[in-house]
Amino acid sequence: MSRLLGSLSFRARIAIAAAGAVALAVVLASILVFFLVRGELRAQIDETLEQRMEQIARTPLQPIPSRSGELFLGIRPGFTEPNTLVQLVRSDGSTLRQPFQDLELPVSDAVRELTTRSLPGDAVFEDVDLDGTHVRVLAFAYGPGFAVQIARPLTEVDTALDRIKLVLFVIALAGVGMAAAFGLVVSRAALAPVRRLTETAETVTETGDLSQRIEVGGRDELSRLAGSFNSMLGALEDSTRAQRQLVADASHELRTPLTSLRTNIEVLAGDRELPDEERARLLSDVVEQLEEMTTLIAELIELARAEQPIEQPEDVRLDLLAAEALERVRRNRPGVEFTAELEESVVHGVPSTIERAIGNLLDNAAKWSAPGATVELAVQDGAVVVRDHGPGIADEDLPYVFDRFYRARSARGMPGSGLGLAIVRQVADAHGGEVVAEQADGGGTRMILSLGPPRQPEAVPEPEPEHEPAGAAS
Repeated sequence: MSRLLGSLSFRARIAIAAAGAVALAVVLASILVFFLVRGELRAQIDETLEQRMEQIARTPLQPIPSRSGELFLGIRPGFTEPNTLVQLVRSDGSTLRQPFQDLELPVSDAVRELTTRSLPGDAVFEDVDLDGTHVRVLAFAYGPGFAVQIARPLTEVDTALDRIKLVLFVIALAGVGMAAAFGLVVSRAALAPVRRLTETAETVTETGDLSQRIEVGGRDELSRLAGSFNSMLGALEDSTRAQRQLVADASHELRTPLTSLRTNIEVLAGDRELPDEERARLLSDVVEQLEEMTTLIAELIELARAEQPIEQPEDVRLDLLAAEALERVRRNRPGVEFTAELEESVVHGVPSTIERAIGNLLDNAAKWSAPGATVELAVQDGAVVVRDHGPGIADEDLPYVFDRFYRARSARGMPGSGLGLAIVRQVADAHGGEVVAEQADGGGTRMILSLGPPRQPEAVPEPEPEHEPAGAAS
């Protein structure tokens, strides 16, 4: 049975389930109606028999002899209905019937027990089969040593019940058929979003076109499913586009240093003798190009790693992370002065990626600072502010400084891959925050990295720093 249902479509299974539910309801209702009608019809028969019992109980019954000497039960004419049978039962089990009453009612033990009652009024109902006729019998105690049986055929009641059973059966079949038909119609309408979802998924599978979308109407569960599917397709489309752009940009950025590196190596490996100064210059260029490629590849790996974080976020001290990043940049940029104002601030995130983002902001500010210039670092309320006193960013470049591989015109002659600030924005997005760049008063650039709502410092135990947090610039 389960294999058969499994081979059917979901729509057909819904229709079958609806038809089954309606069939069960109709069958139960039909059974209830049948027994209610049966009880009502039989109650009418029982009421008639009880009325006859009351009449007979008030009337003395006497045996009357026939011409043949056989005794019959004497009841005045018209006292009972033509189709009503009356029979007197003695304590020994013998009976007296009405004249011209050919059928003898069977005497059960319950009826014989009534003949032993001294007071009239006790009665029992029985159903008996009398020569193929279904008969309803009421027996009651008539007096010491006697009982009376009154019976009426149930032919009319049984015939009516047979007709009712046929009608209920037809109604049940019609109800099941209508339920199946309506189930197909309703399931078709209800499963329309699922059908569109399936068609869209098949189209995306066959064509790889992630721009496909499903029309969403309403607020039910299927509409929410369609909306979620559209959101998933949108996320996949954005991710695929970003991956393709990343690969294209990385290929473009790697092509230039690879070409130059190959040329220099071919010159160095050639048969032509080179002056020592030229050879040293070529070797220096090779080392510089290798360092540039190493930095580019490392930043590409960092971007890919940030898209798939392997560390679990935790509550961390943002001021301590900023201090560690500042110490590392200080060692790499000895010609730049740094000042820091670090207030205790707790955020929820991945420590290594946050420290890398702060380091990139500081390194970018130091790169644009003249020797001896100052870079200012501040941490407060879950935000990191880095300000330099360099030439600043042109208005047309401000919206794009955090894009991958974007480099302003003024930066194209300087070393760098254009990925450092892109990593900062990716870290900000991953932590529910943002990063913005703006022109600072008095010249230079101010970059603000926000990492979501700050946590209460009391909720996190303060770790022991490996060194003193940075204070004023040294």
